[in-house]
Amino acid sequence: MDMTVKEILAQLAALGNEKMRAINAKAGAGDNQFGVKMGDIRAIAKKLKTNHPLALELWNTGYIEAQLLAMLIMKPKELSAQQLDAMVRSIDFHWVADWFSSYILKEHPEKETLREDWMNADNVWAARAGWSLTAGRMARDPEGLNPSKILDRIEKEMPKAAPEVQWTMNTTLAQIGINMPEHRARALAIGEKLGIYRDYPVSKGCTSPFAPIWINEMVSRQK
Repeated sequence: MDMTVKEILAQLAALGNEKMRAINAKAGAGDNQFGVKMGDIRAIAKKLKTNHPLALELWNTGYIEAQLLAMLIMKPKELSAQQLDAMVRSIDFHWVADWFSSYILKEHPEKETLREDWMNADNVWAARAGWSLTAGRMARDPEGLNPSKILDRIEKEMPKAAPEVQWTMNTTLAQIGINMPEHRARALAIGEKLGIYRDYPVSKGCTSPFAPIWINEMVSRQK
């Protein structure tokens, strides 16, 4: 299915609705959105199929839904480290950031090159991505990392970190506690001391993002 960026944006605009725009706005989205449901975005992606050049054009429009759609039809491994860096710094909404980490960065060969730079970045979305990659390493491939040093940074920096960055720093804290028994007591102590997400509202059946609850819940499932 061949469509131009202009035609796709027109279709997204037609699919948008006020209720979804309000939900997005409440979650932190700006005016660069149409208010399209995720299911509709996935349906368009299915029709378009993989199209890397079109995906890059869609990303560059800056619209949230266009960027989400772009990530479903692009070829992540064709992106250079420079392109990844420019993309992460152009993000301005957490759903886009989370899809970027899941769909683009997770299997990218350059991710480790960027991880530490991003962890030290002033840009909140780059920092969020850096900590997200670190959380993934702690869960799947911690060799070569220094958990004690990372816990030092979390203890010192997380209370003052931007909310966007706090979220993935907290995920890193939890993953250290879940996957590294020798660092678990300290991870739990840091979580209790900082108290971040202690009162976070959680739907029935979901695990709290408060690190001590999250760690203990996941460890109990391992037994």
